[in-house]
Amino acid sequence: MELSPQLYHLFVRPRWVTKMYVSNIIGSRFDFNNKNVLDFGSGIGSSSWLFNPENYVGIEPDTKRVAYARRLYPGYQFHVLEKNRLPVADQSVDYILIIAVLHHIPLKELPAYLEEFHRILNPGGKILVMEPCFFQHSRFNNLFMSFFDKGKYIQSEDGYLNVFGNHRYQVEKLKQFKKMFLYNELFFSAVPK
Repeated sequence: MELSPQLYHLFVRPRWVTKMYVSNIIGSRFDFNNKNVLDFGSGIGSSSWLFNPENYVGIEPDTKRVAYARRLYPGYQFHVLEKNRLPVADQSVDYILIIAVLHHIPLKELPAYLEEFHRILNPGGKILVMEPCFFQHSRFNNLFMSFFDKGKYIQSEDGYLNVFGNHRYQVEKLKQFKKMFLYNELFFSAVPK
């Protein structure tokens, strides 16, 4: 069963979760002042408040989540993703933020997005990715994620890194951690070669 945007906000991505697992991890490593950020798969806009509204664009395929994000975070830009084309100009983005999105996208569709990321990133731009990940020695968490997560494409660390590496990106693993004791998470960056 798919949660409504309101229930998702209440139970899955309340602000304290974003602060603990996104802001504290990403914000401690990167400076976003005067940097243009594209939040790919922005959902209900949970991460938008971390950035300056003038420099933030959220992209999400679910129209209900986009409408909710616009109500929740007025002043921020949220757009519905259509036809796998990102509605931003070439070389106009400094950071692409991808949080818990890739494991919802079929692997055969990822190359088209990776090409779009090449198109929109400024020279020196970076992709920051945080995804649920199967860890080799984490049987319970792997089973939990397989059963409860709606994403059908959770991968191993090598799986994620190879997808980017095989499509002209230099990848760097930044952190591996557990979220709320039950989710294995991988945080990595990717820059176009």
